[in-house]
Amino acid sequence: MKVTPLFDNVLIEPQEAETKTASGIILPDSAKEKPQMGKVVAVGKGKMGPKGDVHPMVVKVGDKVMYKKWGGNEVKVEGKEMTLVSQEDILAIVD
Repeated sequence: MKVTPLFDNVLIEPQEAETKTASGIILPDSAKEKPQMGKVVAVGKGKMGPKGDVHPMVVKVGDKVMYKKWGGNEVKVEGKEMTLVSQEDILAIVD
């Protein structure tokens, strides 16, 4: 199944949450933080301006991005947990 986000939406595959702390303590599932980084899987065409012009997307498929912790919507695509966010919810592209 191919998913193409509309407008300025971006489909992100979140990174796995850390399973242990820097000191080596293993975290239970209930203590894991929601991931804020992931890989861009699909992007929309861009946001429509007031005069009908399309503002191009800054991110592209394959980019590793950092996004707002509680931004977007969690969706399942082919059994995988994904996050659908507006481009405005993306804070940075990570190299």
